[in-house]
Amino acid sequence: MSPLDADSPSPDTASGRTGPRSGRSRDIRIDLRLIADMVEPGSRVLDIGCGDGALLDYLTHGKGVDGRGIELSMEGVHRCVKQGLSVIQGDAETDLKDYPAGAFDYVILSQTLQAMRDPRAVLDHLVRIGRYAIVSFPNFGYWRIRLQLLLTGRMPVTERLGYQWWETPNIHFCTITDFVELCRDMGIRIERSMILNRVDRITGRGHGGLTNLMGEQGVFLLRRG
Repeated sequence: MSPLDADSPSPDTASGRTGPRSGRSRDIRIDLRLIADMVEPGSRVLDIGCGDGALLDYLTHGKGVDGRGIELSMEGVHRCVKQGLSVIQGDAETDLKDYPAGAFDYVILSQTLQAMRDPRAVLDHLVRIGRYAIVSFPNFGYWRIRLQLLLTGRMPVTERLGYQWWETPNIHFCTITDFVELCRDMGIRIERSMILNRVDRITGRGHGGLTNLMGEQGVFLLRRG
């Protein structure tokens, strides 16, 4: 399950989209809406760590995708299945290797990369399984996190990173710069990126300059180079 609550609503202040056409689709976080905007209608989509199915439901009924999901918690799987979503129980760390190359048009990993034991291996599977991969994560280089660590000498706790150090599922914190460097090392091309600030407004559509300092989270569209 994603370390962030996929049910937490947020106004669509950045994309200006009206959202899905179906009344069944619900309001979703702005980062999920931006991910959905990157997905072409009618695509084959795999949502990894899909939680309660908020994004998958939005894509299925708003963009007509052929959507599948993997979720670690059985509670999340049951909630998805009750909505008519095609979701199975599974662990991305061990199960992604069983998917054939090019099986999906888009493979999505939202706010979960930092909770992976081997994020590099998971990222490699994402761009192998899908023509495109969409990854979002909280930016540990954000200035408020840096300042909190500097002033208090303790691991930061924020709205997006709301766990104490001893209970957090997040085990591999990274910054936007770290992620960009990893993609470069792995030969992964960044097709598009959007950096969001604390109030969910887009502060940049690239990944250079001050984005590593000012952005609280990043959303990246990737493909194998």
